[in-house]
Amino acid sequence: MALTKEQKIKQIKDVKDKISNQKSIVFVDFAKVPSKDMFNLRRDLKKEGCNLKIAKKTLIRKAFGQSNISFWNKIVSSVPGQLALVLGIEDEITPCRIVNKFAKDHESFKILGGIFESRFVDREKVLVLANLPSRNELLSRLVGSISSSMTNFVRVLDKIKEEKEKIVA
Repeated sequence: MALTKEQKIKQIKDVKDKISNQKSIVFVDFAKVPSKDMFNLRRDLKKEGCNLKIAKKTLIRKAFGQSNISFWNKIVSSVPGQLALVLGIEDEITPCRIVNKFAKDHESFKILGGIFESRFVDREKVLVLANLPSRNELLSRLVGSISSSMTNFVRVLDKIKEEKEKIVA
């Protein structure tokens, strides 16, 4: 069923609002993915503070043009089928991780590229980002590294103190 002009304008505005409030965008081709699985993906994304937006490519192109995002020529060359935008609103890396996990379970679901830090990145870079540890995991590793260094330093100082006490005694 064809969209009316008002519906198209509303969708363009909606896409424009969503891409203006995001930290990252991942472009995916979801052709031949069952709608039940897409609903599950939406639910998983929503839990993590992300969003999935499906619209016609021409409407997405117009929204990008109105938002002064000039990556459409790079994007359209890698989009053979249907296009969906996975928007990272709270975290940049979380959408990559979720869609990469989903793509492993669904062969017809393809990651096409993304926009990170106002730059277009290709599929390979999105997959690299998807394999990065989460922010909390990195912070816990940092704290562990710092605390282990301090612990080892305190042990060395205790050994020096014990050696001096043996010499004095």
